[in-house]
Amino acid sequence: MTIPANIAPLNFGIEEASHIKVVFSHAGEELKTLNGKSSLKIPRKLWTEWLHLYAGEELTVTVSAWTKDQPEGVVYKPFTISVSAHGIDPWIAYRLIEPGYELWNEMGIYQRDLTSFNEKVILTNKENHDGCINCHSFHHYSPENMMFHARGKNGTTVLMENNNLRRVDLAELGPKKPGTYPVWHPSGNYIAFSSNETHQSFYHFGQTPTEVYDLSSDLIVYDIKKDEVLSDPRFTEESQFETFPAFSPDGKYLYFCRAEAREMPFAYKSLKYALCRVAFDEANGTLGERVDTLYHPADKGGSVSFPRISPDGQYLLYTEANCATFPIWHKEADLKMIRLSDGEEIDTAVINSEDTESYHSWSSNGKWIIFSSRRIDGRYTRLYIAAVTEAGGLGKPFLLPQKDPEENALRMRSYNIPEFVKGEVRLDRREVASLFD
Repeated sequence: MTIPANIAPLNFGIEEASHIKVVFSHAGEELKTLNGKSSLKIPRKLWTEWLHLYAGEELTVTVSAWTKDQPEGVVYKPFTISVSAHGIDPWIAYRLIEPGYELWNEMGIYQRDLTSFNEKVILTNKENHDGCINCHSFHHYSPENMMFHARGKNGTTVLMENNNLRRVDLAELGPKKPGTYPVWHPSGNYIAFSSNETHQSFYHFGQTPTEVYDLSSDLIVYDIKKDEVLSDPRFTEESQFETFPAFSPDGKYLYFCRAEAREMPFAYKSLKYALCRVAFDEANGTLGERVDTLYHPADKGGSVSFPRISPDGQYLLYTEANCATFPIWHKEADLKMIRLSDGEEIDTAVINSEDTESYHSWSSNGKWIIFSSRRIDGRYTRLYIAAVTEAGGLGKPFLLPQKDPEENALRMRSYNIPEFVKGEVRLDRREVASLFD
């Protein structure tokens, strides 16, 4: 696999091992032999030195392990780690929540330094009277310009511009619709939302515990400078569901998902979303006349959600499931990618598993993606990072590095909406709390 030149040590473990020995080599020359019990923790100083020295080259790793079944030890086939010359954004932000929503009143938005193991709180829902907090979004990867939704008592959308906080009560502006699933316009002057009436159903039996669905969903655009919500009747009519907006990096197009309205939740299996695109006029915040369909369920058979365009505008990464609008609970959900210049599908098999993949984002240089997957146990979403090659292909993903590798298996929270950030978010939580008094 390929890793960034500034990633934290890739500590790992082997179940039931009593001893692990790992030999690191470069160009046939042994660099270091490290030992551990059931896990190996690589010294950060040594790891950082290696990544600096061998950026653009490969490290060879040979692992030996002693277990109950192999008391005399076994040597595994060596494998290579390619150290990319390209770095990765130093921080990511994500929400941590119980996967089944039973403890929805205990959640928070956190940030993690990818160059180390340092995790910090951005805010928790203790700041908004234990209500739900979700849909965090950053303008151009900036830690000083972000927004999030806060539900419950005195709920609102909170906008932070240049570290200054203010409430944006979307439901009191323009068409009086609340906002969900935000995306910033590259100019920083607009934020597009879908306005969703979202509900949940909980199953008494079967392998699918939850289905999340919309009774309605529309597109709206918030003009930040004018403090106005703009809407277009073509994207607010009841016969269509529109959701998951995403601006192109040049700001000239708004991508979104659209489906014919169905009686929900009874007809959710027949609800399939197309991937669409419409021109956007930055001068006045209006949408163009022509709507293009890039993925049609009648042709492809699936349902699209979470379109995300690469920073160079060349590729679009999305989630494909069999149906409906909330693929994180669909075991069959996979990540797919197309090249926008000609619509060609890119092979994404290397990043998908037999379980759910979704919640994906691009790094600011377009060389990396991060996504959530349930591949370990089918219940909790963990974070994976994969390289993007010069030809637009994808590399083998690796788990979010942890100081203790068992953290990825034992942490009883799911990761939602991972986003790359260029620096640490320094949000005043007391000031946030004052917005809900």
